[in-house]
Parts: sequence; structure tokens; C-alpha cells
Amino acid sequence: MAFEDLITRINMLFVEMENQPEDATELLGQIRLELNRLRATGQPLPEDLVKLEERLEAEFGAGKTDG
Repeated sequence: MAFEDLITRINMLFVEMENQPEDATELLGQIRLELNRLRATGQPLPEDLVKLEERLEAEFGAGKTDG
């Protein structure tokens, strides 16, 4: 997946979250999915997305499931 595609998908997720803030846990799951895709291909992870994942995890991560 091209990096630009990832950015587009993340931006779309943020728009959804702004429109439906109760879906923040869904945003966390989608960010995990996208970061795991990058990890699987060995691509470097955008530091800002990793930090966002950590922040969302701290707030909403009780139901974490890996992979």
C-alpha cells in the first residue's frame, strides 16, 4: 500500500470520528489495522500515528486484540 493511500485512509477515519465521536474505539482498531499492515511489509511506521495509537490505547484500549 502506498503511503499516500495510508494517509488518505487515516484522514477518512478522522472525519468519521469527528462526525461520530462515540466511535473512537473503532478508530483505534482501524489505526491498529493500518499500522499492522505496515509492520507486516517492513515499512517504517509514521511516528505520529504510533503516538496516536498509544494515546487512543491508553484511553480506549481495554478491548485490545492483536492481529
